[in-house]
Amino acid sequence: MHPTQLFRTALAMACATLGTTALAQAGHNAAPGATGQPTLEVHAQLDAADIGGITQMPDGRLIVGYHPLYGPKVQVALLNADRRSTTPYPSTDWQSCKHADGSWKSDFNRCLDWVLGLHTDASGILWMLDSAKTTDQAAGRPAGLVPKLVGWNTRTNRLHKVIPITGDATVTESQHNDFVIDLRRQVIVIADEAIGENSNGVGDKAALVVVDLKTGQSRRLLQGHESVLPVKDPITWDVGQPTAGSFALGVGVDGIALDRKGEWLYFAPLSAYKMYRIRMRDLLDARLTPEQLGAKVETYADKPFNGGLSIDARDNLYLTEVGERAVGVIPPGTRKYTRLVTDPGMVWPDGVTYNRDGYMYTGAAQLPLTDVLQADKVGKNKAPYLVYRFRPLAPGTPGF
Repeated sequence: MHPTQLFRTALAMACATLGTTALAQAGHNAAPGATGQPTLEVHAQLDAADIGGITQMPDGRLIVGYHPLYGPKVQVALLNADRRSTTPYPSTDWQSCKHADGSWKSDFNRCLDWVLGLHTDASGILWMLDSAKTTDQAAGRPAGLVPKLVGWNTRTNRLHKVIPITGDATVTESQHNDFVIDLRRQVIVIADEAIGENSNGVGDKAALVVVDLKTGQSRRLLQGHESVLPVKDPITWDVGQPTAGSFALGVGVDGIALDRKGEWLYFAPLSAYKMYRIRMRDLLDARLTPEQLGAKVETYADKPFNGGLSIDARDNLYLTEVGERAVGVIPPGTRKYTRLVTDPGMVWPDGVTYNRDGYMYTGAAQLPLTDVLQADKVGKNKAPYLVYRFRPLAPGTPGF
């Protein structure tokens, strides 16, 4: 069973087992009131479903990623000026590793198979993280179709680099989700939430993956450490409301952010109540044993279940609160999570990113409204699929 089927099956089983009763965790779920920040606005209304990652072109135009769990024909696209449609990016031909007749292409370094994370760095390189998960090994996935980072030069409109993520850096259960880029150290750090093939919906092999942009070598770190592992509680949404529900899926390390100085890396499992951090110099120190590296991880703050993660120049952390239609913030002074913006239409906000225009952007994926999460098994998700923007507390790094 490939990951899309596995995920949807896990959701269906959870609904059958748990029904649609939200299981609030006393003493764990953060439930602060919204601040009512007036700058929240709907920026785009799209016909295509399940907006996941968001980043930007160097000129500020939005690039959106459509969540691969639903097999979109277009995975990465440029938001058009009408803010109601998109254009495949970098081209239509890049959007799949199969031909129109379903046969595999011959060059997997010039196509995208299953993209979750995407970010544009300060050099204008759009990095797309291809987890290569549309087809599992049992169904005959070609040996050459492996997880990879694809760097596309948005200034010259040419392929910059492809870096396979192979060997010990990838396990069968891997589902490479999001990442940060440290151009000074020439590394990318990936959050592997490990809910892919053979995971049974339990991310117990989650880890961080460090990719050297110069050598192309990768290392898998912190697998098995509490900071990357999910708790056993189900994912809940709309707690206390008539639309409340839950499903049992343990998503490992998901959100990840690097501060502007490149000193601290912040990360957290989606299915967890803690935010963690580690100094980049420690994470990259190959002399440390796994035990020594784990001891360098700090528990930073309490949090709700969150997907996307971003950080501004003043070290405020922004979290998309997937179950409660909100984006919240953890300020460095208090380390206390509070909701910053919320809206009834913000159903399952996923990625969050800062743009050069001074706004932060997020999209509503409407995951809880899909058929497998409805009591009557009739999907309530529908267009328009919204992209929101709001003013952060301080500027951030464009594209992240």
